[in-house]
Amino acid sequence: MIQIGIVGCGVIGNRLAAAIEEHDRYELAAACDLDADRAASLAADHGTDRTQTTTDHGSLVERDDLDAVYVGVPPLAHREVVADALAADKHVICEKPIAADAETGRELVALAEEADRVTAVNLPFRYTPGFVRLREAVAAGDIGDPRRVELRFRFPEWPREWQDVAWLESREQGGPLREVGTHFLFGVQELFGPIESVSADVGYSGPEAYEDDVVGTFRADGVRGTIDLLCDQAGEEENSVTVVGDEASLSLTEWYRLVRNRGRDDEETLVDERGDTVSALLTEFAGAIAGDGGDLVSFAEATRVQEVLDAIHASDGDRVRPGGSGREK
Repeated sequence: MIQIGIVGCGVIGNRLAAAIEEHDRYELAAACDLDADRAASLAADHGTDRTQTTTDHGSLVERDDLDAVYVGVPPLAHREVVADALAADKHVICEKPIAADAETGRELVALAEEADRVTAVNLPFRYTPGFVRLREAVAAGDIGDPRRVELRFRFPEWPREWQDVAWLESREQGGPLREVGTHFLFGVQELFGPIESVSADVGYSGPEAYEDDVVGTFRADGVRGTIDLLCDQAGEEENSVTVVGDEASLSLTEWYRLVRNRGRDDEETLVDERGDTVSALLTEFAGAIAGDGGDLVSFAEATRVQEVLDAIHASDGDRVRPGGSGREK
């Protein structure tokens, strides 16, 4: 059994803990949160009588009986917790985004390479049945020649009602692009490879607050893309990616539902199952620890996504190359 500890016992930490409880290759050995009651609650709900709790992540990662650590704290704290876990010779799953900025992400990539431990970032599109089918269909030419990829986000309020954490409102580490856009920009790079350039006009809800209005374009492998985000608007929440080809289109909506020719008379739902992406991540991670391979999202892949997010925020309407290579002439 892989003995794993969780640092950060919020909503996502509890989701991981529930999956760990059901997985036959893991046992929840420890839980850590700055709020002792939250750590105790997670351990009581998903642990065993051997699960220990703490408010100090340093004492958790130093435990000799611990094999792996899941890092579910806010992005600004990722570097410290990941670095301490790797220094303690632990395998690490880090919640997305990998960090609040790409510079820190690159530091974590270097630390992971030096540590020679299994590392992964929780970006579930890698395992979502609808997205996997979308990726395979585009690669097989099922929609013909891809002409456009469209990302659309609508949030009646931000943070969403169930996200009761103040840091999601901050421009420094929160906002819908990091929290939600990360998944879909990762999806674009799964479909077409690295995003080569972006141009965006970004509006913010306050001087130090999250972005609430984004209209932008990007390019990846010769395919042009659009990003359209709006918060505090009437209507239902929407998060979708659509790939438009010269023969058909495919749309992933509601995070998992894959639809062919959405909105047309011949609309057809191809995939309508959520899949258990957390369990899939844990299975792949366990395989990698055992030396049997493992299909994991690397720190480097996640950092390339963060480079795109940084470029969107830095663009100010100009075309910018992600990764710090400057503005295009």
